[in-house]
Amino acid sequence: MEKFKLLFFISINIFSFLLMGYDKMQAKRNRWRIKEKTLLFLALAGGAIGGYCGMQVFRHKTKHNLFRFGLPLLVLLNLYLFYTLGGVEGEFLHYGK
Repeated sequence: MEKFKLLFFISINIFSFLLMGYDKMQAKRNRWRIKEKTLLFLALAGGAIGGYCGMQVFRHKTKHNLFRFGLPLLVLLNLYLFYTLGGVEGEFLHYGK
């Protein structure tokens, strides 16, 4: 189960990062965009680190206060929940012991 939690956490963060880049690309081309609700939901569901990294790398949503202040708070919440739900108790932390 712990491997599933880790895989989920990594996957949703990669997806959030890529989605932030895709939305930036769409914005530059004046095309259909990803709803802000969707980006925030993914961050709340565990993808805040990827969303925040994507925001910085792609310089996307950096002027929106909801993202500028909300994503760092969601990063802290995600890390807290990941830790308290046992996501860091796996073998990967005990390598070499």
